[in-house]
Amino acid sequence: MERDERPPSGGGGGGGSAGFLEPPAALPPPPRNGFCQDELAELDPGTISVPDDRTEQRTCLICGDRATGLHYGIISCEGCKGFFKRSICNKRVYRCSRDKNCVMSRKQRNRCQYCRLLKCLQMGMNRKAIREDGMPGGRNKSIGPVQISEEEIERIMSGQEFEEEANHWSNHGDSDHSSPGNRASESNQPSPGSTLSSSRSVELNGFMAFREQYMGMSVPPHYQYIPHLFSYSGHSPLLPPQARSLDPQSYSLIHQLLLAEDLEPLGTPMLIEDGYSVTQAELFALLCRLADELLFRQIAWIKKLPFFCELSIKDYTCLLSSTWQELILLSSLTVYSKQIFGELADVTAKYSPSDEELHRFSDEGMEVIERLIYLYHKFHQLKVSNEEYACMKAINFLNQDIRGLTSASQLEQLNKRYWYICQDFTEYKYTHQPNRFPDLMMCLPEIRYIAGKMVNVPLEQLPLLFKVVLHSCKTSVGKE
Repeated sequence: MERDERPPSGGGGGGGSAGFLEPPAALPPPPRNGFCQDELAELDPGTISVPDDRTEQRTCLICGDRATGLHYGIISCEGCKGFFKRSICNKRVYRCSRDKNCVMSRKQRNRCQYCRLLKCLQMGMNRKAIREDGMPGGRNKSIGPVQISEEEIERIMSGQEFEEEANHWSNHGDSDHSSPGNRASESNQPSPGSTLSSSRSVELNGFMAFREQYMGMSVPPHYQYIPHLFSYSGHSPLLPPQARSLDPQSYSLIHQLLLAEDLEPLGTPMLIEDGYSVTQAELFALLCRLADELLFRQIAWIKKLPFFCELSIKDYTCLLSSTWQELILLSSLTVYSKQIFGELADVTAKYSPSDEELHRFSDEGMEVIERLIYLYHKFHQLKVSNEEYACMKAINFLNQDIRGLTSASQLEQLNKRYWYICQDFTEYKYTHQPNRFPDLMMCLPEIRYIAGKMVNVPLEQLPLLFKVVLHSCKTSVGKE
């Protein structure tokens, strides 16, 4: 939600317009450049830096966007890396409505998933470098681009390769599911599929109706195919639930994580006077203030973590710089969702976008809207507990794949610790929901992807984006 630039407030910036009811005490001034500089300086004076992208201006071999490194054997951007990973992990089978030769560029890469995956394979992306559980951190990182035959590419694109692999595992079994890198069993892998189920179609109705009402057009076909991170099929029988106890160490560490959290309601004023029409600048200013408050809470959270003394301040600064948007998004969809999808939705309802805003809305914005809506419904369905939220947040924060870290191996061990703790808790607390833990974990890559995509959405489109998401989610939940 937070950005480096902000449009003029038009007299209503910062949430202090005549329409908003201010609380007794004002919040601290908003952070600069997306970070609270004073707080970060307190963590480590003199270590705050922005990566210098000029040292390595490379382009993605798939779409030509700015590359972020070597992913699955080739130089690519975060978007194509995530797309390839999801496609392989979820065993997706796409279709091309043209001649299977669609142009791949940063702006057009989302228009044909078939041709995008085809180019990934043709350029040498190595699907065997993807971890089976879909979590961050590949395997066989030393393997570079791979060359596969046209016949093998065709088997992958048609889904035949996935079927053969499934038959292999059902006949021979899996040999190792004992670590976070191999934790999700075959029964927990996302099932293949390429169309929406009837229940998901119902959930999308609110969004489709909204877009038709405000934009005068139907949803493009490729936006109706959502990520299949959220549907699992049992390829092998599950063991019946058994009574068990929670490990004392797990309970202690979860309790420490909860003590580090600020679960009090947000203090940013989101009450609005009756009959007041919110402008684009005012809504944007309110979104910035919300992001500011959420960011302040993440900084305070870091200092209270039970493992705070185990890592260097430099690593904490690097981790926060890379994950703060993901942490804000996770908290907005879980512990603060009642306010975000309640009070904030009431404010966005009083904002009317102009015709120009509606017609200039980008494809990337549409993809973010779709993914946010379904992620919200997934969290709403799971009813994530505070304990699970605290664990998910720690796991997402402890990302050893971030560049510039000095103790990646130590981070990996901490990540595993809270992975196991979260699994221990969910299996103890939700005995009759055997898929709950993989459900939760599969939401984290999606959060990272959405946070990365929101950076590419033009600033002036954020008010409309949030209006659509909050309207759709609030409307669909109200009908349940």
